[in-house]
Amino acid sequence: MAIAQPASRPANPRFSSGPCAKPPVFDLAKLSGAPLGRSHRAAVGKEKLKAAIEGTREILNIPADYKIGIVPASDTGAMEMAMWNLLGARGVEMLAWESFGSGWVTDVVQQLKLDARVKTADYGQIVDLGTVDFSNDVVFTWNGTTSGVRVPNGNWIPADRAGLTICDATSAAFAQRLPWDKLDVTTFSWQKVLGGEAAHGMIILSPRAVERLESYTPAWPLPKIFRLTKGGKLIDGIFQGATINTPSMLAVEDYLLALDWARSVGGLEGLRDRANANLAAVQSFVQDNPWIAFLADQPEYRSNTSVCLKFTDARIQDGAGFAKAVAKRLESEGVAYDIGAYRDAPAGLRIWCGGTVEATDVAALMPWIKWAFEAEIATQAEAA
Repeated sequence: MAIAQPASRPANPRFSSGPCAKPPVFDLAKLSGAPLGRSHRAAVGKEKLKAAIEGTREILNIPADYKIGIVPASDTGAMEMAMWNLLGARGVEMLAWESFGSGWVTDVVQQLKLDARVKTADYGQIVDLGTVDFSNDVVFTWNGTTSGVRVPNGNWIPADRAGLTICDATSAAFAQRLPWDKLDVTTFSWQKVLGGEAAHGMIILSPRAVERLESYTPAWPLPKIFRLTKGGKLIDGIFQGATINTPSMLAVEDYLLALDWARSVGGLEGLRDRANANLAAVQSFVQDNPWIAFLADQPEYRSNTSVCLKFTDARIQDGAGFAKAVAKRLESEGVAYDIGAYRDAPAGLRIWCGGTVEATDVAALMPWIKWAFEAEIATQAEAA
């Protein structure tokens, strides 16, 4: 017997965790001011890049003495740049509770070949933050994009730390409060919380990080694409809009549009409120349906952007197959695109709930998840 479908649908079915949904006001025509066919080193290009840097500073409340740069290769490029430039001066602690954090562990241990102290936790869990030794440099993700687990705050990071904190904040920036006094290097990408286009990353350096860059030379060679210093001094132009390689001015214009929209909804607090409202819609649904649960079982560690769910019904025979079938049903109906769990994560669903997503769309999606679950349970029973 066919399961009745919900009466309403999300107006925007885009719930991908990267690239993420564009801002609700997005229109290609609004990018007509992009200086296409012009050099990014011309005055107009430099002006746009500088506006992207200072708009980021304004909305994220980044201190005036922190350096902000636009760098190649998305968040990955920014994180690799940070690790290859800064690590090796003292001991290193690597914290990982999802796939991207695990990737940074691989790079530091196998590529840089540092004798790092590695702390890991299973998906849905977090490491014991109280055991971190801040006499070392500490590398971690603020928000686990593939696990839905985030650090709750910066209270676990001491103000008098000797080492640097290097934070991958790509799915946290513009949705969660980042304590800048606790972060020495912070990275993110445009295609996450504000729904920008791919290939551009941002790196934010505290004065302590700049001091390390200017006083320490790594033992390994640095390719041009990674170099932040010249002659022992920071290449300040990178942090004024003189990018290392050629940026897409169309992508820059798109980011500027997203920043303008962020201002219109109340800046960081408005974006955070929107993400929290989206998470609340999922929480209400999970509370009412015992066959589904958050991957992160502790509420204080749950992300308000990359919300990861798991199916818990005892009737499910093949967890991975079942979750993929549910996601396929939702996509086939045009109500949710790209919400299957990340390939390395436990089977389930991953719903992007950042501020560019409307709470009405998240609320409209929830009955469809129930429909897809019940339809797949029925199909499984018939096959048996």
